[in-house]
Amino acid sequence: MDVGFTPDEIRTDEPTRSARLKWVVVVDEALPPGRAANAAICVAAATATSVTGLIGPEAKDADGAVHPGLPWAGCTVLGAPAARLGEIRAKAAATLGVFVADMPVNAQATRVYDEYLRQVTEAAGADLAYHAVSLVGPRNRIDKLVHRLALLG
Repeated sequence: MDVGFTPDEIRTDEPTRSARLKWVVVVDEALPPGRAANAAICVAAATATSVTGLIGPEAKDADGAVHPGLPWAGCTVLGAPAARLGEIRAKAAATLGVFVADMPVNAQATRVYDEYLRQVTEAAGADLAYHAVSLVGPRNRIDKLVHRLALLG
């Protein structure tokens, strides 16, 4: 299933709330700041490369320097207890029209990507714990999935 914006939906001249799709990143609120930032950045990178039309055009300043495009529709970063991340991920993955990128705890437990892949391959999905999940989908569906979560503090 592809989730993304069609070219005619990309409206950089309107407020982010007018976009059909909403993007949120939910991070384990108990992580130390550096690890929380790492988890959020990693799932955001996976999301940005997978969701069509999420990144806006580059900007050029008055001196001619180019600034790469940013998410034109915005991205909200929320915090949740670690136990809730798996629940959110499972519900999101089962929701039609919602893109999910996740960072299992295993990703920060090793510096060797093949080791991470091996650990995830050997684990049942229900046994994985998460540091962060990224969700993109229709506003009403995303709001329902992250209901009452606060901004990551």
